[in-house]
Amino acid sequence: MTTSRDLLAVLRGPAEQVAPLLLGAELRNGPVAIRLTEVEAYAGAADPGSHAFRGRTARNATMFGPAGRLYCYFTYGMHVCCNVVTGPEGEASAVLLRAGEVVDGLELVRERRPGSTDRDLVRGPARLCRALDISLDDDGTDLVAGPIRLTLPEPPDSERLAPEVCSGPRVGLRGAPERPWRFWLAGERSVSAYRPAKPR
Repeated sequence: MTTSRDLLAVLRGPAEQVAPLLLGAELRNGPVAIRLTEVEAYAGAADPGSHAFRGRTARNATMFGPAGRLYCYFTYGMHVCCNVVTGPEGEASAVLLRAGEVVDGLELVRERRPGSTDRDLVRGPARLCRALDISLDDDGTDLVAGPIRLTLPEPPDSERLAPEVCSGPRVGLRGAPERPWRFWLAGERSVSAYRPAKPR
């Protein structure tokens, strides 16, 4: 079982190192829990693709720490997406939660995402937030204290191989599009399709 000390020790690392370690982790909000299958790393001032590349603002303040908080933002005038804050306090970095598999509360998620196939229930960052009922009000939530909680995956035992982790460029980015900072579990149906940024 992951302790709060173990979790925070992992999350204080650089986003691109933390991101693959979150694959297979469980994110729970009340009766619904998902197993993370796809994530993306964002490294603040060192990353042109990051919300914090040009410094601290009211929108991105949570990205500056401490690690273990939930950073939520509004996009395209209609969607909420969420990230796990990583790194040392004062240096903005975070891991975007892109996709997952429902492991508890499936019927409730189906109600929240009417008309969706089970494959698409949590396939994409906005769908993930809808499935878990995460809103902008949840920005800054402590993922150790809750009510939204993150639990790291158990390490594989000697009899069982760890799932294969794949990496590639992040989805839809113009800033630093070549960095292979999108990570996903091989063979997972919930992983979203890669799309490059649209030309301006």
